[in-house]
Amino acid sequence: MEQNQLDRETFSCSICLDLLKDPVTTSCGHSYCMKCIRTQWDAEDQKGIHSCPQCRENFTPRPVLKKNTMLAALVEQLKKTGLPAAPADHCYAGPEDVACDVCTGRKLKAFRSCLVCLVSYCRNHLQPHLNVPGLKKHKLVEPSKNLQENMCSQHDEVMKMFCRTDQKCICFICLMEEHKDHDIVLAAAERTERQRELEERRGNIQQRIQDREKDVKLLQQEVEAINHSADKTVEDSEKIFTELIRLLQKRSSEVKQQIRSQQETEVSRVKDVQEKLEQEITELKRKDAELEQLSHTEDHNQFLLNYPSLPALSESTHSSSINIRPLRHFEDVAAAVSEFRDLMMDVLRDSWTNISLMVTEVDFLLSEPEPEPEPRSRAGFFKYSCEITLDPNTANTKLILSEGNRKVAAMHQHQSYPTHSDRFTGWPQVLGRESLTGRCYWEVEWTGRVRLAAAYKNISRAGGGNECGFGGDDKSWALICSQTRLQFGHNNIWTFVSGPVPSRVGVFLDHRAGLLSFYSVSESMTLIHRVQTRFTQPLLAGVAVGSESSAEFCSVNPTRSSL
Repeated sequence: MEQNQLDRETFSCSICLDLLKDPVTTSCGHSYCMKCIRTQWDAEDQKGIHSCPQCRENFTPRPVLKKNTMLAALVEQLKKTGLPAAPADHCYAGPEDVACDVCTGRKLKAFRSCLVCLVSYCRNHLQPHLNVPGLKKHKLVEPSKNLQENMCSQHDEVMKMFCRTDQKCICFICLMEEHKDHDIVLAAAERTERQRELEERRGNIQQRIQDREKDVKLLQQEVEAINHSADKTVEDSEKIFTELIRLLQKRSSEVKQQIRSQQETEVSRVKDVQEKLEQEITELKRKDAELEQLSHTEDHNQFLLNYPSLPALSESTHSSSINIRPLRHFEDVAAAVSEFRDLMMDVLRDSWTNISLMVTEVDFLLSEPEPEPEPRSRAGFFKYSCEITLDPNTANTKLILSEGNRKVAAMHQHQSYPTHSDRFTGWPQVLGRESLTGRCYWEVEWTGRVRLAAAYKNISRAGGGNECGFGGDDKSWALICSQTRLQFGHNNIWTFVSGPVPSRVGVFLDHRAGLLSFYSVSESMTLIHRVQTRFTQPLLAGVAVGSESSAEFCSVNPTRSSL
């Protein structure tokens, strides 16, 4: 590496801001003076968790540090050769940088921010925090633009306390006033507790990642096994069908050869009889000619003399008539072959049905884990809450959206929405933007008459047919809410639901389990209706509003868990 490519900051300790002395490198890759990081970690011993001052990665137990000999040698060499000063422009703060709050005129880049002073310092103005004993105890962090968020907006004091009752940071004056009887702890103590929770959650996430990676590997092995099994079965099936075809061809050839042989035998036999009959005919014609000649003799004595000497007719070797059977020479064979064909077709049909069933019943899917039970309390549903915003491109022109596209109301006049292929043209309906999978929960407050729905994205939009209305086709599920009754519908099959009519309805979706539940919202949550099915696509929340009606998707839990 060339010297002009290096600057002093590259080889400086981020704790003492000086060139590294006895440099050590943590497992996260950051380097410090051995004395500096040991001092830092000595102060953290009581917490039991030691962290990197730069990336905040935690180490448990405390790592054993060893000198980085290569880096130490490089630092020593640079001390001898000298380091060039950084270009002036490199030190000044740009639009995206955190500027030093102490500098006047053109401000330098901040090197650290102090969480006690709530001031950001460049290297020069940071020196008192490194030398003055009282200031050395201040907490220095990476430069931050959000330091003022640590100030109480009401009392203009640093917020060093945390109110567990209201789940917010407060200052000492807040503690003495509106938070007097609340559960209060130091912000640092709450951070330690939350940090522990964070590490536990990270550990859970990392464990789940490892589990899922194992599952992915198993599934990949299963894919390979499926492909191997399918390829081998196709190969074996082709061999079997080829053998069957070859056997049928052989039997066809044998039948053909047998018919031809029998044909030759029968024709030869018939021709033999025919030849003998023709010889007999010739002999009979000769004798007939002799008799005819004798019949023309005029001399009576000569006639009588020659007549007795004529040879007698020989006895015919065949019947006087040939009895020909009806024309069914080989037709019986054809009938037998036809019968064999019908029999084979029946066998193939039955066998093919069995084969087809065996193919369709093949199931290589791994067993799914038991689904989590459905929550019982409203707070339990908050874990799965999602913010629903309505999509203006789907809204019917007689609907108007408000409250950040979370509320919809029916209007008598058409609204000036632009033309869009996603818009419902016949039904007064609108869909949400968010694609819903996994477990999701949302709440809707309504007035008048509405349909609260979950629908596939490919639901029909154009026209007023049942296939476009929520609950009127097989692509949507809807609960009709009016002032007097409730109805649930899917595929245009509607069922009355008994019970009081709530003004706020909670909707819980467990996409994997195929569950869609509607609740009357209260702390105990009363089930209105639940449907068990199999969802084949992600769902969208939807609502249809009747005349003089409205519906609003409520914000139910802004601090819900991200897991």
